[in-house]
Amino acid sequence: MAAHTAVPTTAPAVAPISLSALAPWAAFVAVLMLVLLYFIGVEQGATAVFEGETVHEWLHDGRHLLGFPCH
Repeated sequence: MAAHTAVPTTAPAVAPISLSALAPWAAFVAVLMLVLLYFIGVEQGATAVFEGETVHEWLHDGRHLLGFPCH
C-alpha cells in the first residue's frame, strides 16, 4: 500500500468589492423594496395606482402578516 502525503494548498485570495461597484446594486434593491412596500402597505383607496381592489386582495394576507391595517 502506498503512503499518501498531504500537500498543503493555499486558499485563493478573495478580492474586496469596491463601493462604486456595489452602489448600483444597492440602489436597485432599495427601489425594488420601496415598490414592494408601496404595493403591500399603501396600494388601496385614494392613493391607488390601479383601479379596483385586485392588488389589495392579492396582497391581503401579506399586508396583515407585516402589520399593516386594511379594515
